[in-house]
Amino acid sequence: MSAQTIIFVFLVYTALIFAVTWFTSRKANNQTFFIGNKVSPWYVVAYGMIGASLSGVTFMSVPGDVSTTGFTYLAMVFGYLFGYLVIVTVLLPLYYRLNLTSIYSYLEERFGFWTYKTGAAFFLISRVMGASLRMFLVVNVLQIFVFDIFNIPFWVNVLIFITLIILYTFKGGIKTIVWTDTLQTTFMLLAMILTIIFIARELQTDIGGLLNKIWQNDVSKIIETSYQSDRHFLKLFLSGMFITITMTGLDQEMMQKNLSCRNLRDAQKNMVTFSFTLVFVNLLFLVLGAVIMFYAQANHIAPGHTDDLFPVIAFEYLGPVAGLVFLIGLISAAYPSADGALTSLTTIFCIDFLNFEKNKNLSEAKKIKTRYWVHLSVAAVFMAVILLFRLFYDDAIIKKLFMIAGYTYGPLLGFYAFGLFTKRKVKDRYIPIVAIISPVLCYLLSLYSEQLLWGYKLSFELIILNGALTFAGMLLLSKKH
Repeated sequence: MSAQTIIFVFLVYTALIFAVTWFTSRKANNQTFFIGNKVSPWYVVAYGMIGASLSGVTFMSVPGDVSTTGFTYLAMVFGYLFGYLVIVTVLLPLYYRLNLTSIYSYLEERFGFWTYKTGAAFFLISRVMGASLRMFLVVNVLQIFVFDIFNIPFWVNVLIFITLIILYTFKGGIKTIVWTDTLQTTFMLLAMILTIIFIARELQTDIGGLLNKIWQNDVSKIIETSYQSDRHFLKLFLSGMFITITMTGLDQEMMQKNLSCRNLRDAQKNMVTFSFTLVFVNLLFLVLGAVIMFYAQANHIAPGHTDDLFPVIAFEYLGPVAGLVFLIGLISAAYPSADGALTSLTTIFCIDFLNFEKNKNLSEAKKIKTRYWVHLSVAAVFMAVILLFRLFYDDAIIKKLFMIAGYTYGPLLGFYAFGLFTKRKVKDRYIPIVAIISPVLCYLLSLYSEQLLWGYKLSFELIILNGALTFAGMLLLSKKH
């Protein structure tokens, strides 16, 4: 596929997104931007959240990583289900009962000013890092297959991508994203299914034959029983459960879409439908990864990074149609991870740090103007972080993403667990210290875990340990209420 074709497809797809934006952002105000005026249909939110949850990371890293980790990732996916159960039964009722716009407002009511600001700040750090990592994966592929051909620098590529995200989220915010996510989820799933069909034809077999080959191959192994392995099934299951609770239930971006539903019951129906569908979709991505592995082995393809395996095969081996399908799927996976992050970070800064809801002296016009500047500033931060990631790219991105989550979402897990399951009052001004010490201790322990723990290697379960240390620190700084 030529670079000109890739650019043309990118522009056509972007024009389609802007058409949806125009219809959804008319007569938009701050409530439209922050919570979609609470009129989002639950089934639309549920379907669109598939694309937002998976993103470009799942689209490329999960299939690419199958060659080294098999189907062990599925143990983590099963953990997701139990995490969503906690969100549906514990967190969503809390958020709706308190009528929250920012979910971190709960921390101020429960603990006080410093815990509240610390929680919001940790989300800002978490989402900037995680979303930038997801966006980097996509713009890096566009750089390799398009921009390098024209000798266009990486920073120009990033600037174009970020600018497009700004333009279609600038006014409509969460209302626009709910509908654009639906469109993008459809294209991403179609791309995945069509790619499996294309490769099956290249391997001169059918879908049934491929599934049988996967079943008989070691790649289909789900359960790893060695406790020293970072892929041990229980580690992955528990990690998946707590990663879901934190990266979805304690994440403003994901919960902001739920809070745009009409009521609690609709939000719960959305999450239940979404959670079971997500298991099936992740299984399809693992099947895609196995199919890509078979094709790579048959054609002796070995890219430098596992994340590059899928795009290399799609663009250079399967022909122009398959390359086109991959490109559309990649763009569809990229936009949801960027637009939701930009909107949620703007929301958090406006609500939690600029006090939009409490400051009665700010007019609606002044709030909108301020929100615009915050939106642009957050986008500038994204660009800077993506450029930094360019310097340190050396491994499967999904691993980095979950490790970042372990360090940054862990304190949030401790905050909410302590708030929901105890009635103790904390010394609020010392909580930021606890939130900093806990990730530092986790990092040090991860460096020396094999020496200290008889060969046990800490991995994604760092998020549980981090939350537990934060909880323990809060317990030491508390008294009966």
